[in-house]
Amino acid sequence: MKTNKEAFKEAFKIIAGGVDSPVRAFNAVGGNPPFIQSGSGYLIKDIEDNEYIDFVQSWGPLLFGHCDEDIQKACKTALKKGASFGAPTLAESELAKLILSLFPHLDKIRFVSSGTEATMSAIRLARGFTARDKILKFEGCYHGHSDSLLVSAGSGAATFNSPSSLGVLSEVAKNTLVAEYNNISSVKELFNAHKESIACVIIEPIAGNMGFVPAKQEFLDELAKLCKQNGTLLIFDEVMSGFRASLKGSFEINHIKADIITFGKVIGGGMPAAAFASRAEIMDMLSPLGGVYQAGTLSGNPLAMAAGIASIKKAKKDKDLYKRLDKLALLLTSGLKEVAKAHNIPLQANHIGSMFGYFFNEHEVLNYKDASKSDLKLFARFHQNMLKKGVYLACSQFETGFICDKMNEKLIHKVVNIADESFKKL
Repeated sequence: MKTNKEAFKEAFKIIAGGVDSPVRAFNAVGGNPPFIQSGSGYLIKDIEDNEYIDFVQSWGPLLFGHCDEDIQKACKTALKKGASFGAPTLAESELAKLILSLFPHLDKIRFVSSGTEATMSAIRLARGFTARDKILKFEGCYHGHSDSLLVSAGSGAATFNSPSSLGVLSEVAKNTLVAEYNNISSVKELFNAHKESIACVIIEPIAGNMGFVPAKQEFLDELAKLCKQNGTLLIFDEVMSGFRASLKGSFEINHIKADIITFGKVIGGGMPAAAFASRAEIMDMLSPLGGVYQAGTLSGNPLAMAAGIASIKKAKKDKDLYKRLDKLALLLTSGLKEVAKAHNIPLQANHIGSMFGYFFNEHEVLNYKDASKSDLKLFARFHQNMLKKGVYLACSQFETGFICDKMNEKLIHKVVNIADESFKKL
């Protein structure tokens, strides 16, 4: 039997960086990443047979935990008929109806295989619809790794930005403007400087990629108003928050009818699936009806659709699901703050629905600049302590945690007690 260390050493020789997604390398917290062999409910087990209480849940998709019986059954049934056809299936329409029924301002949807595809396609669609070039995003909001989105803030909110990845052309990056999250003045400054040239504003209304940072209601209200006044499309990236913050994602909380919404994670029930949706006049710009091209061989594949249908149906059927998850997330975050305070450790913790996050920071975190002032070394030591005691948390200060419905109050109390012991050793 290989150890985690041996497995990572072997993977490093044949897989770039040893992982297929950078955060998995555990660079931010040190040590070797556990190689997971199985999962059940809220537990995962690594190749050394160590068990962990999993608060990552595949970075969000597993609303009902690992190996949910209903989702497994749906996938097995679909697999017996064929894993991929590259042709229309009834399952695509069924999942489309399930999602669209929850959002009165959305008429049509298109499925893709990843959140990156969804946001990339949504932006191309917005540019095609508005016939404008520039897009506006927010520092700390991650929308996938397409070229136009891999930029970070430059010397000021009203400046063009430089690529934050090698291989991204400056000619592409210059059309991406970056504002400060929860700061409407920075957005107004950009609109004033680039009138009638901004095709869309894309934002995580509940940010999960600078750590867990919800947008303020007044900020989102003003943002929606600015977009409408300037003929700019507003894109809500709900790849993470969709069906996680609530059954209707952020819409149930902020009631803002964004022009385009991107979905992912939960709508695939653990299988690769994502989507973008809008009103008919915008979606009809897509090929084969319109001139905006977008395609994908595995888009809407039967396994992902089956898992998504099972997941969304379960979420819609259980009327108390999100209340229970919210209660558990509150119990966890309030418990973490309480034990941290007892040890004089500065900790900010927050949650919405089944999403939660915490920062080793003395002040409230409203944006990426605030988040970047957190104590990353303290976070790494806490993460290591918790992992040793069997609690698997997001391995970066700038990620979000998730509750699944297989968890309960007794488990959360146990985790808070483990955190108390871990804080003692910081």
